[in-house]
Amino acid sequence: MTEEKPAKIYRAKPTPGAKPAAPSSPQSTEVREGQRIAKLLARAGVASRREIERMIEAGRIELNGNVVEHPSLLLKNLTGITVDGKPVAEPSPAKLYRFHKPNGYLTAERDFSGKKTIYDVLPKDMERIIPIGRLDMNTEGLLLMTTDGGFKREMELPKNGIERTYRARTFGEITQNQLEELYRGITIEGMQYGPITANLERRTGRNQWIEMTLTEGKNREVRRVLEHFGLEVSRLIRTRYGPFVLGDLEKGEIEVVRQHDLVQFRKSLK
Repeated sequence: MTEEKPAKIYRAKPTPGAKPAAPSSPQSTEVREGQRIAKLLARAGVASRREIERMIEAGRIELNGNVVEHPSLLLKNLTGITVDGKPVAEPSPAKLYRFHKPNGYLTAERDFSGKKTIYDVLPKDMERIIPIGRLDMNTEGLLLMTTDGGFKREMELPKNGIERTYRARTFGEITQNQLEELYRGITIEGMQYGPITANLERRTGRNQWIEMTLTEGKNREVRRVLEHFGLEVSRLIRTRYGPFVLGDLEKGEIEVVRQHDLVQFRKSLK
């Protein structure tokens, strides 16, 4: 598909002695149709919107052989779009995967310092998938991954209040009453954290497991809250994200979520 050219504008010749009319704003004649290219490519699972913006800056994305210069370009579809010279297919229905992220891997596509990422663990013939949220390098457990950038954004929006559950192995002294105070929220070094449901599980001496459920998922939230109580976190596992659970997935294993379950969940978000 060739890019639509703006309609030609004809202006009447000025009357002698009359003041010329001020030039009209380009925005007033622009036909704003379609969606931003960054959004369409994210929905197609190429990368996150931010990463796509970086790709555009690097000149890696073209439309009909011409380099795309700005992520605000409006398109009706992805016909004629290439990334690194390869055509981009129109987005198919979103897929969702459950992945058991092992400890010691970054939730990133690449790391220029040489650290291993989740893509070093995923099957080499895997279709293009992107993580929903992230887990710290030293956090393991359930990482949801999808083919659809729009769905990724839905899942990450704080306003949707999607619960995440973690289990933390800690060392130190803590009581259930202290943990229950977290339900009212807590402020640590100026950072406000919303309500957290926390339960003290089995204890051996000064070692115990604590289960925590929250909806915000701010950077290192679980670790920072537990360290605020003077606890040392030796292991952190995410076991649930929304209705999707880690279950019996082995470390490094990935499994597609049934389309029916995904559709039902997306309906519940709306």
